[in-house]
Amino acid sequence: MSSVQDRAVLGVIAEALLLSALDALVGLSAVGWVTGVASAVVVNGMLARGLHRTGVLRLGPADRVTLVRATLVCAVAALTANSYVRPTPVAPLVALSAVALVLDAVDGRVARRTGTTSALGALFDQEVDAFLILVLSLQVARSSGVWVVAIGAARYAFLVAGWLAPWFSASLPARHWRKVVAAAQGIVLTCAAAQVMPAGVMTAALVAALALLIESFGRDVWWLWRRRAVHGHPAVPSALLPEPREEPRPEADRPRPGPDTGANAA
Repeated sequence: MSSVQDRAVLGVIAEALLLSALDALVGLSAVGWVTGVASAVVVNGMLARGLHRTGVLRLGPADRVTLVRATLVCAVAALTANSYVRPTPVAPLVALSAVALVLDAVDGRVARRTGTTSALGALFDQEVDAFLILVLSLQVARSSGVWVVAIGAARYAFLVAGWLAPWFSASLPARHWRKVVAAAQGIVLTCAAAQVMPAGVMTAALVAALALLIESFGRDVWWLWRRRAVHGHPAVPSALLPEPREEPRPEADRPRPGPDTGANAA
């Protein structure tokens, strides 16, 4: 196997070891195990694919921090799935989520200080954030209502919109506010999962988090909408275009045989 594939396999093994520790602590069901392992396979597989496509053979220091976060988030997904089939203590889930949120503030600084920022690293970090928010929203929805899932589903709804409308998938300008809003979602959802606030205060905080998310996504959608004429029809490589085909001409336009010029002409 290549070093990229080795990295993916080691990532799944690390996840299995973490799940084993959680199993000994809280008792994971089959649903929890399958969710955790499947999440790790998808995350590490997508990372390996990204590394292969960009020709990068080794992870940078910040990418390693993000990979640790991803491993923790997959474990949070396992605990969330487990809570749907059997009573599960929230303390391990909250602890893992809190560590993942702290590391979220670390990987960016590491990338900047080591000069190892990259488009792949930024995308990996963004997708790990989105996955954590989705998983936490599913956990909190059990106590606060299914509407909370809208917080976690927003990012994926945006991706689906990009498949349906080409102008939705254009590159957005960098904006620090997106990172702030994503961090706010994670913090509010983690506090809600821990149930450390009164119900009314918790609901108000969740509503405020959703409002921030709508504002952030709304600003991006408006930016894309104003430029839809430019991004609505992305260029298609000529190799992907079909070969030109000669259309049949009408009968009147077809060339007709001229007068005989052979022996019968005489």
